[in-house]
Amino acid sequence: MDLAGFQAFVGKASQPVKNEVEKGAIRKFADAIGDDNPLYRDEEFAKSSRYGRIAAPPTFSRTFDYGEIPGLHFKREGLIHGEQSFEYYKPILAGDVVYCSTQLAQVYEKSGKLGKMIFLIYEQTVSDESGALMEKSQSTVIYRS
Repeated sequence: MDLAGFQAFVGKASQPVKNEVEKGAIRKFADAIGDDNPLYRDEEFAKSSRYGRIAAPPTFSRTFDYGEIPGLHFKREGLIHGEQSFEYYKPILAGDVVYCSTQLAQVYEKSGKLGKMIFLIYEQTVSDESGALMEKSQSTVIYRS
């Protein structure tokens, strides 16, 4: 796909996808990132915390399903992860049901040593069942045709 093809999808978003937050998945994620914080794995400890139950580590939301932007199909091989940022509004806890979606917010092209690269800026949201925003993130993906 070329720059114009991607630009046609700027502002388009996926339908929100329901994700159920499981304490076992939180523990496995904490293991994978090497974080032994008892808030992420020990139910008794978590019960006595301000959250009252197991909490998810900050970047746990990357494990969620954000859906797909309708019609946006391109080769995924060779994509480069550029950067990522997060804004947190409410903690994600075991037992939560969250709704996640992604939107293509911006597209631009740069030339480098390896030729033309298209930068895709995605914005992701995580909301609770009432629709309140829990987390917002932005990620940059670099596409080389």
